[in-house]
Amino acid sequence: MIILLKNQADQKQVDNLSSWLKSMGFDIHMSVGASQTIMGLIGDTSRLDIDVIKSLEIVENVQRVQEPYKNANRKFHAQDTVVSVNDEVKIGGGHFEIIAGPCSVETEEQIVYVAQRVKAAGAKLLRGGAFKPRTSPYAFQGLHEEGIRLLLLAKKETGLPIVTEIMDVNHLPLFEDVDVIQVGARNMQNFELLKELGQIRKPILLKRGLANTIQEWLMSAEYIMAGGNEQVILCERGIRTFETATRNTLDLAAVPVLRRLTHLPVIVDPSHATGYAHLVKPMALAATVAGADGLMIEVHNDPPHALSDGAQSLTPDAFDDVAKSVFAVRPYACR
Repeated sequence: MIILLKNQADQKQVDNLSSWLKSMGFDIHMSVGASQTIMGLIGDTSRLDIDVIKSLEIVENVQRVQEPYKNANRKFHAQDTVVSVNDEVKIGGGHFEIIAGPCSVETEEQIVYVAQRVKAAGAKLLRGGAFKPRTSPYAFQGLHEEGIRLLLLAKKETGLPIVTEIMDVNHLPLFEDVDVIQVGARNMQNFELLKELGQIRKPILLKRGLANTIQEWLMSAEYIMAGGNEQVILCERGIRTFETATRNTLDLAAVPVLRRLTHLPVIVDPSHATGYAHLVKPMALAATVAGADGLMIEVHNDPPHALSDGAQSLTPDAFDDVAKSVFAVRPYACR
C-alpha cells in the first residue's frame, strides 16, 4: 500500500501517522520528491481500513499495490535511484557509465593493460571474473583469490573501481575491498546469497537469470533490498529462447519496461547477450538509445587466446570505437 501525502503536509502529523503505522507492525519507506511525498507500507495491509486513512487531513490518496515487490517498485519510490560507487561513479537518474574488462582475470599484465585501455576509452568501472561459473567442470574456473588480488592491483594502477562476481556466500570475506559485487545469471535466485548481500552496504549488480521473467528478477532485487541494501543495479544479459543464431536473446524491451516498473538503474550486457564480438556494437548502441543507464562490455587484449568467452570479447581498439559511438548517441537516448 502507498499513501500519497498532500504538499506541505504538517510534519508533526506525518510523524504521528508514521508512528501509528509502525506500532501496527508495518515497515515504512518514505520517498520525498520535488512535488510529492509517498509513504510506502510493507506488510499485510489487508487489515487496514483505506477509508480511515483517506480521511486524514494530510492524506491526498491511498492505493493498494498489487505487485509482490515493494521496495523495488516505482510506485513506492517515484524518483530514480542513483547508485554511487565510492562517491565517485554514479549510475542511474541520468548518470550513464560503461563497465568494461575481460571475462576472466588471467595475468597481471593482462588485467592492468586492459584496465588502462578501457579507462582511456571512457569506461569508469573495471570488470573481471575471479570466480567463473562454467557449464563444463573442465573449463577454466578462474583464479579465485588471486584473481581478486590482481583486480585490486589494476585498481591501484588506474583508479578504476572493480566489479566481480560472487559465487558463494562463504566467499563474502574475500570481497571486502571489491567495489561492486556482481550476482550472475545462475545465482539470480540463490535466495540465501541475496539475503546476505542485503545485509551489506555495497552496490550489487544483479544479472537477469537465463530463463526468468522480469517480475522474478525484481523479486530477487527485493530480497536484497528487504535486508536494507538499496544499492541494486539491474543488468539485462539476454535470456534463453529457441533462437540459436546468438548465444542468448537480448531482451531490449526490458529496459523501457523496467523504467516504468522500478526506480532501480538498468544496464545492458551485449557481450553475454549475443555471444559474438561483431554484434556487441549494434546492440550496445541500441541499448543506449533504448534508455539503459549503462553498459557492461567484455574486453580482452588477445580474444583468440582468452581462457573464457573470447568469441564475444572486443579488442581494446574495437572497444575504443564502441565507446566513442555510444557516447555520441547518448544525448538521443529515450528517457
